[in-house]
Amino acid sequence: MPKRHPLPQPTTAELEILRALWRRGAATVREVHEELRPGRPVGYTTVLKLMQIMAEKGLVTRDQSARTHVYKAAVSEKSTRRRLVSDLLDRAFDGSALGLVMQALSARRASAEEIERIRELLDEMEKGGRS
Repeated sequence: MPKRHPLPQPTTAELEILRALWRRGAATVREVHEELRPGRPVGYTTVLKLMQIMAEKGLVTRDQSARTHVYKAAVSEKSTRRRLVSDLLDRAFDGSALGLVMQALSARRASAEEIERIRELLDEMEKGGRS
């Protein structure tokens, strides 16, 4: 049985492409390129190459049955976020969730809705609803 390697962390550019695919579900390179263009100018061939690399890494799948290839995210948004936060937690905060949360809340002002949701999550955790 072949040895499974963990998926690599997506780069910033790859994460932008994944966000487009998570929103759309599936898309061609042209559709992803069009979605990325308003945010920052990026060439079609750059998006194409990135998506080909992402397919090699296992971050996206590619349906080659038609002339125009259709890509889908091979990783969920939730699992990707969890992996990114876990990596940041370990590398920058020595595994301290408190350190991460304190830094996040001091770096950018949270809205009233966000603060309320944080309180709800803490209440759920205290009651044993989440770990």
